[in-house]
Amino acid sequence: MIQGVRQFRDTYWERGAPGRETPAVLTRQLYRLWLVGLLLKLIGSSWDVSWHFKWLRDDLAPPHLINTVGTVIVVGLTLFHTFTGYGVDKATVRLMQVGCGIFLIALPIDVINHRINGLDITSWSGSHALLYLGTAVMLAGAVRGWIKYFPAGNQRTFGLVALWFFVLENFWFPNQHQEYGVRALQAYDSGKPEAEPILLQFAADQLGIPVGRAAVVNFALPIADWVYPVWGLVAAAIVLVIARRTIGRPWAATAVAGGYIAYRCLIWPLLAGIDFPKSAVPLFLVAVGLVIDAAHLVKMPTPAAAVLGSAAVTTVGYVGIWAQQQYLWAPPISFSSAAVTAVLMAVLWTAGDMAIRRPETQLLAARLKLG
Repeated sequence: MIQGVRQFRDTYWERGAPGRETPAVLTRQLYRLWLVGLLLKLIGSSWDVSWHFKWLRDDLAPPHLINTVGTVIVVGLTLFHTFTGYGVDKATVRLMQVGCGIFLIALPIDVINHRINGLDITSWSGSHALLYLGTAVMLAGAVRGWIKYFPAGNQRTFGLVALWFFVLENFWFPNQHQEYGVRALQAYDSGKPEAEPILLQFAADQLGIPVGRAAVVNFALPIADWVYPVWGLVAAAIVLVIARRTIGRPWAATAVAGGYIAYRCLIWPLLAGIDFPKSAVPLFLVAVGLVIDAAHLVKMPTPAAAVLGSAAVTTVGYVGIWAQQQYLWAPPISFSSAAVTAVLMAVLWTAGDMAIRRPETQLLAARLKLG
């Protein structure tokens, strides 16, 4: 292994400008490593949110360590791209650099935030938002680089689906607070709390009240009921629309959404098997992906497609959440927020269509189709 690292260093570790010609074998190696790093970040973050519903926060908790390994890989790749210029153009490497920079700045801010504010279990804090933002920007760079540089073939399509899976997970991640929270409250009400006594006591002490249902509600479901559907459906829809356009294959949005749901259906039983809290799973996202793919099968003007598509996604999403509330598990939501969701989604959908029509974006799309 050491010999292989030395050979790689001697062959490729040389200063170069972004956009230089890159051997196909090196491109494959670099972007496959991106998938490995992002997968480790995903596994770590998935375990982390469950961990926070069981134990008090710990900087050196196993989920943080797994996430850190993934982050080190991603940052190392960004440094390699920056120094050698292999596998990237200027815009791609800049997105990777800015994304990693935001993420690395957010890490100490998050630690300080926890030191000052204590538990801060909600996924919706400012420091957490910076982590999501940094991940989103670096993912934008990875997606752009994959489209421009990864050699043509089925692997490129599969990898692009995987990258959009990571993008969807990143945008949906804060909603997991409510998905874990609704199960945490249910477990407490049934007399079998999944949170350890030290966490329940800490949550109660922050409010200055005895341990009880009020304290559990405060840390399990402190987010306004409109946030889950408005943020979740709008963010998911826009991500899936852009994924469908960039992947350029029928039912691509369904594949991305289905992949995410399959992962969630796999990870929570595994976590439950090692005695960590369970969550609700947004199964309705598969229907959202189906609606978006179906919308792309019908040729119509952009504004009409955005308005009708947004109305369909909103309807399917809210009905899906309601059905899960009735027959499985889903967070409480404000159904009156549906109008805001539909309008906001239509506006962003239209804006996304306009951005996709930019000449540079058209060139990227053409490259993907040629592959």
